[in-house]
Amino acid sequence: MNTAALERHRKERDVFFGEHYASPLPEADMERFDGLWYFAPDPRWRLVGSWAPAPEDARVDVVASTGTTSAYRLAGWVEVDIAGESYRMAVLDDGDGGWFIPFRDATCGRSTYPGGRYVPVEIDGRTAVVDFNYASNPYCAYDEEFSCPLPPPGNMLPVPVEAGERDYRPPRR
Repeated sequence: MNTAALERHRKERDVFFGEHYASPLPEADMERFDGLWYFAPDPRWRLVGSWAPAPEDARVDVVASTGTTSAYRLAGWVEVDIAGESYRMAVLDDGDGGWFIPFRDATCGRSTYPGGRYVPVEIDGRTAVVDFNYASNPYCAYDEEFSCPLPPPGNMLPVPVEAGERDYRPPRR
């Protein structure tokens, strides 16, 4: 795990959230924003697993935080081992050339956003790298005006993934 790259990523994310016009934070929060809350970097959460691509036209209906349902392109499935168990999760196409895994785990509603988080996936042949240290909240975690895809049923992990972004704590006013 490249901790320096992770820290750089987190700093850039904090700058974007605090200063950029496209930040998902409500304007009042941006004025006092002092950074997102993260779990400490942990190399044990950088998982290498297997990749199985889906057919090019595969779609999956995904419920959003607003209650609507949309069809997403299903890129394929990643299988990783967590705490001695194997989990197969759907990988969605974000529509901008990237792939991500929307997931829920045992931290949701406790120390992370109740609706789940997103983690990017890197594919090399039949190998997938899922680094949960890069897990992030969807924009609806910061402002319920956003409609965000929620994890499909197969992406529910019964174990706590104590890596990546924690639940958003708005600045005190």
